[in-house]
Amino acid sequence: MSDHHPKPGLIKSWVFHILFYGVTALFAIVCGVLALIPGRKPMMAGLMAYTRTIRFLMTAIVDIEIEIKGKERLPKSGAYIIAPKHQSYGDGFLLFSEFFDLSFVAGDAIAKFTIVKTILRKAGAVVIDNCGGSDVQDQMSREVARVKAQNRVMFIYPEGHLSEIGTQHRYRKGVYHMYKDFGCPVVPAATNLGQRWNQADIMKYPGRATLEFLDPIPPGLEKEEFMARLETAIETQSRALLDMDNLGALDPDNIGLVKENNMAEAKRIAREARPELDQGARS
Repeated sequence: MSDHHPKPGLIKSWVFHILFYGVTALFAIVCGVLALIPGRKPMMAGLMAYTRTIRFLMTAIVDIEIEIKGKERLPKSGAYIIAPKHQSYGDGFLLFSEFFDLSFVAGDAIAKFTIVKTILRKAGAVVIDNCGGSDVQDQMSREVARVKAQNRVMFIYPEGHLSEIGTQHRYRKGVYHMYKDFGCPVVPAATNLGQRWNQADIMKYPGRATLEFLDPIPPGLEKEEFMARLETAIETQSRALLDMDNLGALDPDNIGLVKENNMAEAKRIAREARPELDQGARS
């Protein structure tokens, strides 16, 4: 009989889901208008208001208690890169709500709508071909130079994909090329938000969700050392943040597994079908 009853929190999750898309539609229009105003600040203020609204709803509707740690580790001045763990659609909202003028790397799939493309362009986002390749690296190098010249903070998800809570994807080399071009520190960031909002799932789980900024990786490291240091820092601390007393969406059997979701598999197959792209992505 109990199998026919809603899961605990399902109604709240649906309320949040409806409000999330309603607020997103509203702010898409608002930010689209703000993007027409000269200068970047009005539109970035709109994005800040949007992300803080979603963050408020996460706490007020589905009882996700948000904790931000390690901001004292962030460089005090100059441009730098933040490389966070990516488990949840909510990750970007937490990060954006902490920084006013944040640049970021976005896949071209989200730029297919005119209003979104306008907002991304005004925000100074680096929009890249999701299939990767050497031409994408050249584009990223040009865009990174522009962001660095503006003395802004940039973030990029080093796995390139959402990971199921407890698991990881293989880390992609794009973050290294950006680190090399930027010539600036990279700040790894760990999180357990996926326990409360796993990937794009509708179901949300109450409890604490932490975003923690870790010790910056200084510029100048070679690729293998940098990638190993970045992955170890992010994955070790993200596992340490897991709440084993309130599992939420976590399946303990998944902890530490390297998985490939359907989107990652599709992109890998696309790259392998075009060897020149696969070579560029692996370099």
